[in-house]
Amino acid sequence: MAPQARELILALPVFLLAVTIHEYAHGWVAFKKGDTTARDAGRLSLSPLAHIDPVGTIIFPLLLALSGLPVFGWAKPVPINFNRLDNPKKDLLWVGVAGPAANIIFAFCIAMILRFAPISGLITFGRLMFYMVIINLLLGIFNLIPVPPLDGSRILTSLLPIKQAMVYMRLERFGFLIIIVLLWTGIIGKVVFPIVHFLAYFLLGRV
Repeated sequence: MAPQARELILALPVFLLAVTIHEYAHGWVAFKKGDTTARDAGRLSLSPLAHIDPVGTIIFPLLLALSGLPVFGWAKPVPINFNRLDNPKKDLLWVGVAGPAANIIFAFCIAMILRFAPISGLITFGRLMFYMVIINLLLGIFNLIPVPPLDGSRILTSLLPIKQAMVYMRLERFGFLIIIVLLWTGIIGKVVFPIVHFLAYFLLGRV
């Protein structure tokens, strides 16, 4: 099997797992804060089938992988009715943080296994777990960018005064275009990738 195909086989299932963890965390925190929308829609699930977006979860990551670029993308956003949260403005922060935090915590746990468990002889398994660290960190850090509709925008919205938050959220109609421009110009790569690499190697004890 060609090396590129082998890496693709390892990376894409890991990405699917990462986005599933990410979206489930959003829905779980929203549920705990009073909104049952995700549960009622069948999205409060750890089944990847509940969260797959054909473009963001399959086509876009596949194109990145075939281009030799880091694999990332998006899943179907978990439906959340912020008006049903116990404290909409305050709870928006926790719902926004939940997805990236879940990915980063998962990456930390996998990194600790890689760092301290005797699996050095299991090359393919070790490579798979390394991908779990990198892709979960990448998804978590990328989503902290404060561009709507990424999670960073929810966090910032919860911290802004109401008037400024409403003005800021008008950017959401241009959000995808802004993200594409940031990717195309390499700005995201220059900011996000170094952070991800530093955190990965720090967690793995290689710094």
